[in-house]
Amino acid sequence: MPTDLAVIGPGHLALPLAQAATTAGITTLCYDPEARAYDPEGRTAAPTGADGPLTATELRRMHSAGFRVTADPAALGRVRTAVICAPTPLGEDRALDLSAVADAARALAARLRPHTTVILESAAYPGTTEEFLRPLLEAGSGLTAGRDFHLACSPTRHDPGNRVHRFGNTPKVIGGLTPACTEAAATFYGRLTDKVVRARGTREAETAKLLETNYRHVNIALMNEMAVLCHDIGVDLWDVIRCAETKPFGFQAFRPGPGVGGHAAPIDPNYFSYKGRSLGYPLRMVELAQEVNTRMPRYVTHRCAALLNEHGKSARGARVLLLGVTYKPDVADRTGSPAPDIAARLLQLGAHLTYHDPYVPQWQVLDRPVPRADSLPEATQAADLTVLLQHHRVYDLQGLAVKAQLLLDCRGATPTGAAYRL
Repeated sequence: MPTDLAVIGPGHLALPLAQAATTAGITTLCYDPEARAYDPEGRTAAPTGADGPLTATELRRMHSAGFRVTADPAALGRVRTAVICAPTPLGEDRALDLSAVADAARALAARLRPHTTVILESAAYPGTTEEFLRPLLEAGSGLTAGRDFHLACSPTRHDPGNRVHRFGNTPKVIGGLTPACTEAAATFYGRLTDKVVRARGTREAETAKLLETNYRHVNIALMNEMAVLCHDIGVDLWDVIRCAETKPFGFQAFRPGPGVGGHAAPIDPNYFSYKGRSLGYPLRMVELAQEVNTRMPRYVTHRCAALLNEHGKSARGARVLLLGVTYKPDVADRTGSPAPDIAARLLQLGAHLTYHDPYVPQWQVLDRPVPRADSLPEATQAADLTVLLQHHRVYDLQGLAVKAQLLLDCRGATPTGAAYRL
């Protein structure tokens, strides 16, 4: 029996789309070569999405709407729309690793049928859909994109933990290889979202994602530099931001932090690894932003050691409690979180670490387990220094500030004067 949609990729990237599709009544197949069989009654481990593991109720609802997970590529041979959601992490050379996209394309191409709509949602360089994905699909299928099957790009915009902007009310940017490809993809996403935005082509859609991601990182880097400056000159940056964001035009508030995590890493199109060439010049703003943001864990560690020293204590032997080790508040995802880097630096200074995170039951740093605090109030009271790395809603920061001997707030979430702020 034909399936309306195949989502190709691991759960944390594919499930937001799969959930939206099943809610809209679209029979959906999730293809993941490493997938387990998931029980509609939730008796086996639930697949994990960007917002954490699905509940048994959510899983049953999706299964009743026709959702299934498979590791069998043969299932891709009877789908009308296939969306590639493969991860594209940055490699050691700072270039996007497109190997998972290639694997997904080859698995699909061997079973691709005429009239299928293929869409790339993975973050990619401008030109990836047409110059990297298209040849793989055509070589493996014997079909021609734009003539025998539709090919388009629609970069993901999922924001884990966001309770306001969900899949259905977030505009979807779509760029097709041909106008007909764009319309085929627009028809599909029009069933899932309130607004579809048509780009001129695949390159424009890919570059829109690049701009959105780099915009975030560059502005966070500016705030991180301001945090260091304001600390040095004795200015309360958080009050500065509060005042500046009252301007009704020309300013959008970003906030500093201990580092920048998440799946959307800054992208410099100078690194076209799949073509074996570069533009010959970097995006200097992106390079500088990456440099500033990756410096923040070192700066946080320096602030920890300085605070302890100011209060007559050494980092060596100090009891340090880290609060929140995920990359974002109220989600379980730790991708790119600065917490491991900060923890590793503190351990190297000789500190004794414990941590607390309601979403992370176990945590290792430098291949060593970090003890988890069972009683947060008691752990805060016992610690020489408590460091808020991520502001989860469950944290009573006012109460913790009263119990803490020293509290370093890296998120500006505590009441004014209750803690030392980044």
